[in-house]
Amino acid sequence: MYIVEYNDRSFYTGVSNDIERRVAEHNDGLNKKAYTYTRRPVKLVYHEGYTDRYYAIAREKQRKGWSRKKKIAMLNGEWDKLPKLSKPKG
Repeated sequence: MYIVEYNDRSFYTGVSNDIERRVAEHNDGLNKKAYTYTRRPVKLVYHEGYTDRYYAIAREKQRKGWSRKKKIAMLNGEWDKLPKLSKPKG
């Protein structure tokens, strides 16, 4: 599971068995219709390794559901902020 940051400061979360190759594919820009095409270059900002691909996919889905603030707190190692950022507003 990995997270890349686009040049517009947005994030993309994905899963790959070869993160270096996948980040290179994001940056190659071979598909002009791809979301990443106009947001290159991308920079790998986070990754986790798993031997179980189903767990990796579950983590990807979990992280995709996180708010930008929660992802930034994780990237900054501010783990204590995650519970507060998980609570629904209201």
